[in-house]
Amino acid sequence: MDEAELHEGSRVALLVPGSPAYVDLVMGLLATGVFPVPLDPRLTAAERERILADVRPHLVVDDEAQVARLLAQLPAETRRALPRARPMHVTSGTTGTPKGVHSGLLADAAAALVAEERDLWGFAADDLNLVLSPLYHSAPLRFAMGTLLAGGRIVVPGPFDPERITQAIVDERPTTMFCVPAHLQRLFAHWGRVGVPDLSSFRMVAHAGAPCPPAVKHRLIEIFPPGSTWEFYGSTEGQFTACRSEEWLERPGTVGRARPGRTLSVDDDGQIWCAVPAHARFTYFAAPEKTAQAWRETPEGPAFSVGDLGRLDDEGYLYLDGRREDLVITGGVNVYPTEVENTLRELDGVDDIAVFGVPDDAWGQRVVAAVVGTATAVDLDAFARQHLAPPKRPKDYRFVPELPRTLTGKVRRQDLSRTSSP
Repeated sequence: MDEAELHEGSRVALLVPGSPAYVDLVMGLLATGVFPVPLDPRLTAAERERILADVRPHLVVDDEAQVARLLAQLPAETRRALPRARPMHVTSGTTGTPKGVHSGLLADAAAALVAEERDLWGFAADDLNLVLSPLYHSAPLRFAMGTLLAGGRIVVPGPFDPERITQAIVDERPTTMFCVPAHLQRLFAHWGRVGVPDLSSFRMVAHAGAPCPPAVKHRLIEIFPPGSTWEFYGSTEGQFTACRSEEWLERPGTVGRARPGRTLSVDDDGQIWCAVPAHARFTYFAAPEKTAQAWRETPEGPAFSVGDLGRLDDEGYLYLDGRREDLVITGGVNVYPTEVENTLRELDGVDDIAVFGVPDDAWGQRVVAAVVGTATAVDLDAFARQHLAPPKRPKDYRFVPELPRTLTGKVRRQDLSRTSSP
């Protein structure tokens, strides 16, 4: 479909690197009722085809010239106008099946969506948001959009590099930043060698995406301005909590209390549910069964869950007991073992395979594959590079005579992480 044929309700898949123009395009499309679908431009052809088949975009943008053409067609005022929807980010379930998180057109709820983010994070006209993470992820895009809608500015240094980010802090004097713990670890290691830059310009630094090692958390609190650091817990589907670091110091391990306008509950199985206002509701695009599984009615209204487990203390502070079953979070990126397994099983010489995560000081977790068969690590690595995006590629291959399974055939991944050896 040509750019000129887009209309209200159309979906536009974005497979280009993040930039200020990228954010302008997202905001312009949303203001006109068109749904941008941000995707990792590093996806392999096979991954791209599978996701696009489910999303069914009206247009695929995969080069910078298309970004410029689309922006030229949009009235300039739409780039800072009220968004009429949320971007349609794509997430994967534990089956590895891509799911588009779809808000629909928000109508009267659009203003409430913008106001909620501004009230919580304090976005203002004098803000400069430093973008560390890829803009196809929901959190960095949300912070960038919130800043621009408040009249502030963003700076996008490019792919994460500690030296480049440090120089941006020195040159640009940013006021806000979203990051994942892996970013902080790499920055702190770099600053340990070259010295800590002047961080006094920051009024807010928020991290999420993976558990933060306590030593990293304490260092964050130590070197950034008092009261400036936050953690939040959420998912592509929606946001659950927000927590100032001072609260974490009083209750180590918590991810905070429910964000304003939300109510948290935990069912008898320990699964976390979050009741949300109208502007935060969603469906899984063209997947009514999956949508129904994600939602239930509660006394506080419709509540959703992404399958995470946790517990609430008497004051409403949430503690996570486990991520979604089998999920590996590496550098803040969700990797679903089934998707990786299904891909690598196509290689000759792979008789059986199980993918799991092991602790990693730099990335939180790293992806590991236990393999039964005659394929070598070299064969597997070459195949993974051809068919899987970088975060999904196993970093270690461990060869075993058979996989440990339950009586019903389910792989016991915890057993593998304890007993298998490189």
